Amino acid sequence: MNKKFLVIIIFAVLLVGLFGSLISVNSAGANPVRNIISNGAGIFQNFYNQYLKPFIPQGIQTPPQSPSPIYTPTVDYEQAVIKAVEQASPAVISITISKNVPIIEQCPYNPFSDLPPEFQQFFGQGFEFYQPCQKGTKLQEIGGGSGFIISPDGLIVTNKHVVFDEKAEYTVFTNDGKKYKAEILARDPSRDLAIIKISSQNLPVLQLGDSDSIKLGQTAIAIGNALGEFRNTVSVGVISGLSRSVTASGGDTSETLEGLIQTDAAINAGNSGGPLLNLKGEVIGINVAMVSGAQNIGFTIPINQVKKAIESVKSTGRIISPYLGIRYMMITADLAKGQKLATDNGVLIQGDKNNIAVLPNSPAAKAGLKAGDIITEINDKKLTQDKSLGSALQEYNVGDVITLKVLRAGTEMTFKITLEERPKNL
Repeated sequence: MNKKFLVIIIFAVLLVGLFGSLISVNSAGANPVRNIISNGAGIFQNFYNQYLKPFIPQGIQTPPQSPSPIYTPTVDYEQAVIKAVEQASPAVISITISKNVPIIEQCPYNPFSDLPPEFQQFFGQGFEFYQPCQKGTKLQEIGGGSGFIISPDGLIVTNKHVVFDEKAEYTVFTNDGKKYKAEILARDPSRDLAIIKISSQNLPVLQLGDSDSIKLGQTAIAIGNALGEFRNTVSVGVISGLSRSVTASGGDTSETLEGLIQTDAAINAGNSGGPLLNLKGEVIGINVAMVSGAQNIGFTIPINQVKKAIESVKSTGRIISPYLGIRYMMITADLAKGQKLATDNGVLIQGDKNNIAVLPNSPAAKAGLKAGDIITEINDKKLTQDKSLGSALQEYNVGDVITLKVLRAGTEMTFKITLEERPKNL
């Protein structure tokens, strides 16, 4: 109804303007038609501005658009990643694992050779029989991994599981394509860490960062020998978790790793032993494991956990690691509820059917620790999911005396223990 009324008013105004123009005095030399249109339009414009415009919705006025933001932040980020990779790549190496494997061929044989000669003529005539047999051995590549150089004279950090086989041979390929035979200096008994060496001088090295200062969400760069085939493959992600504990398995071995960094930077088979970098190109971790079937969940040993081991190899030629001599489980809320424990923090000393809880003649045994004891603190620092016993012990040296707070049958006790060097067979 309002729209119809508005149209009628506009039409009336036009008629009034037209009629007024017809009776007005024409100027000398003026165009009558132009005057009609001009006068009518002027009257309509005045009427529109005064009576109609306030009631007609006006279009939404958009503010003037500012120029599009410059791409600088992303460019700066990309340049930081590129610079970190360029800085680190010369010191990242590939490791190939070779071993003498049997040469198997099909050899002819007589399945009736055990029969008396007079009967053999009735069997197998015209037939040839074959069975697998070994014809010597050959050196064959059976796997690969990664590592990084930490000293100009050829010290290299990698994972223990990369160089675990003492009967295998290990070859290092540097980023410039040179090939070296690797010598295994030390395998860490308590962590998936090994130090190897190549004979060379003036090699590029990686700088070790501070893994205690990393934050969730910060950029992480993984470099390694992906799939044992593609050297110095780069993947970029973020730190997606801290203080993770996982059980890593491969072949016939498994190992529980504590205090790990979680990242979504892709860690592929063959990346093991390679560095995880920050945007400064510093090593913040050693790539160690990935979750099979997951979408980019990988784990890294924090570099601060292994700095002492590296310095130990540099000064003594071996990894000297302190130990207590117990087998234990980190206590969780579920474990505490299931076993009706007095606390949901700390570690429970507990063995299994194949392993005793407290090793004989160990520091723990000498101090009087027993199966079922719960260690809650070490030197007044609480043991939690974020502060495991294993990582706490690495802060001390062989010969240090530590104080443990222990719950035994609900009673709190204190034990002073002198740390000893971990035996080679553990």
